[in-house]
Amino acid sequence: MQLKTGDQAPAFALKDAAGKTVRLSDYRGRKLLVYFYPKADTPGCTIQACSVRDAAADLAKAGIEAVGISPDPPDAQAKFDRKFNLGFRLLSDPDHAAAEAWGAWGEKAMYGKKYMGIIRSAFLVDGTGRIAGAWYKVKPEDTVPNALAAANG
Repeated sequence: MQLKTGDQAPAFALKDAAGKTVRLSDYRGRKLLVYFYPKADTPGCTIQACSVRDAAADLAKAGIEAVGISPDPPDAQAKFDRKFNLGFRLLSDPDHAAAEAWGAWGEKAMYGKKYMGIIRSAFLVDGTGRIAGAWYKVKPEDTVPNALAAANG
């Protein structure tokens, strides 16, 4: 099931790269860009994460914090963060329960082979915990512009 504008954002409690539990409720009263990506340190995921890093000032000006979520374990998230000096939280969803709740887990196909995996998705959550924007199958470079447009729209 895909989320749409106005829906309540599904709660999560996931470990960050340092092993600390991060909850959606930690961001109550603030806007949050939540994006799901397939695998740390792969080309598309690197483009997406670096675009969030590079837009930190614009996101902050719009009052938006960001978290990236993938099935990678916390140590892989930490290595990805260090390698690219990302500077925002990366969260581990190893059983993809959060991805499923957000509609970011589903059937994919590569070279004619079907498999289940992360559907690259991004969401802007408003200060009340509601979805202010949802983008499924988002292009890595469109994550930040979409969030900024929704925040300012």
